[in-house]
This record gives sequence, C-alpha cells and structure tokens, in this order.
Amino acid sequence: MDTNKVIDHITGWLKDYCERNRQQGFVVGVSGGIDSAVTSALCARTGLPTLCVEMPIHQAQSHVTRALEHVARLQERHPNVALERVDLTPTFETMKAALPTGAPQAAIDLALANTRARLRMTTLYYLAGLHGRLVAGTGNKVEDFGVGFFTKYGDGGVDLSPIADLTKTEVYTVARALGVVESILQAKPTDGLFGDDRSDEDQIGASYPELEWAMDLRDREVDTADLALTERQLKVLAIFDRRRAANRHKMEPIPVCVIPAALKG
Repeated sequence: MDTNKVIDHITGWLKDYCERNRQQGFVVGVSGGIDSAVTSALCARTGLPTLCVEMPIHQAQSHVTRALEHVARLQERHPNVALERVDLTPTFETMKAALPTGAPQAAIDLALANTRARLRMTTLYYLAGLHGRLVAGTGNKVEDFGVGFFTKYGDGGVDLSPIADLTKTEVYTVARALGVVESILQAKPTDGLFGDDRSDEDQIGASYPELEWAMDLRDREVDTADLALTERQLKVLAIFDRRRAANRHKMEPIPVCVIPAALKG
C-alpha cells in the first residue's frame, strides 16, 4: 500500500464530498481507539471544521485519557479541530431504569451495549445538525463488510465512511503515518460498550489479522478443501462464517417490500 497516497486520496474524497453536499465540516466520535483516531485525523487534514466528540458512558479512564491525548495532538497540528465532551452516563442510566427486563442477562447486557452506541449516534447527529456538518463513520472493512461488528443505527449510523475500505492492519499503517499517539497504537482494540476491559478479540473469538485472512479467502471464493488448514484456521473460518451470516442484515440495504402494480390498481 502506498500509505501517503492513500491518506491523500481519503482526505481529498472527504473534502470533495463535504463541499459538493454543501456541508460545513465533520463530526467524529472519538473513543480512544485506533479507528476513530484515524478517521478524525483524516477529517482534520481536509482543513474543514472538525468536531471531535468524547461521549463516556461508564467509560474506563484509560479510554478517556487516550481520546483526549489524541485530540490535543490534533489541535496542535490543525486549528480547525475542536473538542466537545458530553457525559452520557446519566442519560444511559435513566433510559436503563425505564426499560423492561425479563430476559436472560446476556441478552440484556448486549441490548444495553447497543443502546450505548445508539445514544452516541443520537448525540453526534444532534451536534451535526447544530453545525451543518456530516457524521463521519469510524468502521473498518472487516467490521463493516466482514463480520458486521458494529451496532445497527449506532456506530453504523453515519453519513460517510472514510476508512471502510481499509482492513484493521491497514488502519494501523495509516495511523502510524498520520502520527497517531503511541498510547492508541499500543491499546488493544475494544468497542468499549460493556464497561469492562473485554477486547474485540475477546468478543469475536479471533484477532483482526485472522479475520482478514478469512475474509480474503471467502471474498476470493477459495476452495478451502484443497488447503491443508490447521485446527485454528478451521475454527477462525467457522467464526467468520457464523458472524457474517448472522450480521448480513446489517451489511445489506434495508429491504423494501415492493407491491406489484396489479395489486395497487
């Protein structure tokens, strides 16, 4: 990958899309993770107003510290970058108290995790509406088109996706070229939706390099029967296939029930 040319390409694409659609800049949720760091840095490079929004919900202090360190670094380099902090913990707790339970705890925990992501999406769009800006997505290729590891109408609810054609490995390469802070480069990837230290790998059962390998095989329609795969590789393929099948509804356009003309008279 010609990293610098990729960076220039995405930067130009972001600026062109924003200006063609007569918007005033970007809003990006920053979590202290690698994907939001790269997305916000790319938006900042356009020279257009870029609002970084930190939205803790029972967030680990390390996540908050990394996010703020990243934004401070961006502001040193780009005068068009601003920071907004919105503590959503009280809002989340109010909503949690109002919601019914009566389901297995694992199902409740997952539903509440997705609720966190949707509260953040709502906040980003509120701020985007105030300032006439676009919400920039932070999903990478493996998350968005491989295993569907995102919340529908949560972090999946965005106006444009600048890094969705980059694998996680490529995101790290771009991050280093952009000068993303070391604390983020060294942190283990996590969605931060459960209020604990579980990583993406803990949740998925496979690392991003493993998932990239599986995605490449499936996208190229390789006949794995001819490959001498290890037990671990077979397990990773099974994880990838199971998650892609279960989350396909997230990755495809919303189905529309088309009524035959004859039925409508």
